[in-house]
Amino acid sequence: MIGAALVTRGLVKRYGRRKALDGFSLTVPRGAILGMVGPNGAGKTTWMMTVAGFVRPDAGTVDVLGRGPFDAAVHSGRLSILPQDSALPLEGRTADVLCGYARMQGLSAADARREVAEMLETVNLGDRADASIRSLSHGMRMRVRLAQCFLGSPELVLLDEPLNGLDPREADRMRRFLQSRRGRQTLVVSSHNLHDIETLCTHVAFIEKGRVTRTATLTDLTHSTSSVTCVLAAEPTDIAALAAAVPGATFSWQAESRALVCTFGRDAGDAAAVNRRLLPALLAQTDVLAVSPGISLEQVYLKGGRAQ
Repeated sequence: MIGAALVTRGLVKRYGRRKALDGFSLTVPRGAILGMVGPNGAGKTTWMMTVAGFVRPDAGTVDVLGRGPFDAAVHSGRLSILPQDSALPLEGRTADVLCGYARMQGLSAADARREVAEMLETVNLGDRADASIRSLSHGMRMRVRLAQCFLGSPELVLLDEPLNGLDPREADRMRRFLQSRRGRQTLVVSSHNLHDIETLCTHVAFIEKGRVTRTATLTDLTHSTSSVTCVLAAEPTDIAALAAAVPGATFSWQAESRALVCTFGRDAGDAAAVNRRLLPALLAQTDVLAVSPGISLEQVYLKGGRAQ
């Protein structure tokens, strides 16, 4: 896959005096899984709804799959969206509802039944094909909505909080499914769960006040050679000993994730050299549960989207 699956330039959307989008420009590479990160009200949902044609912008341009703004006659079957908090017809049976969506994606009746059966197995709802939507739990309904997005293998899939409300086992199952789409389809995922973004995505866009403030690959954001993150059993008590092991380094303790970030200069060498000196000093104080070069996406975000 070459080029961009989606390009938006200078999008503006006003609701009264408030600008939900204020010059929103973003390019999504084909085959990427791009994660959108930002606070509530930043404009992520409005942008997705604009791309999908549900909202008309006041200014700016949208180019979906190289064919201009969304047009049902042009893009039918090529784009799908999971809007946040969208509803399903409660009295319909699960398989029947999905077959209806599959037909709207352009599948024949036979292909629709086949794909629906396969997708229900993928989302672990094969035994609920004949159940009414009303009888399904919140998490089950979310998995039905996720299944709907992938019927007909659309080239571009927009997902707004796709793992919201799933239990840990099903969330892991859905993460692995979404990861399997890398390079096969283009996905845009909006989520407040930065662990999900870091696990799933190849690219990240930071959104603030209706604008994109930074885009980068996940690797460029988090795998800085000037830092090492160690997850520890307990907070180290002798920072002086750590500083003696890696002269010139600075240390930051993240209590919630129990992560110690060691940031160092070029004189200290590469991450491997720092680890060789730092780990013995850490192990003298506490157990080291994990070590990785770079910093977490959460740490990047809390620093304003700038990696150290």
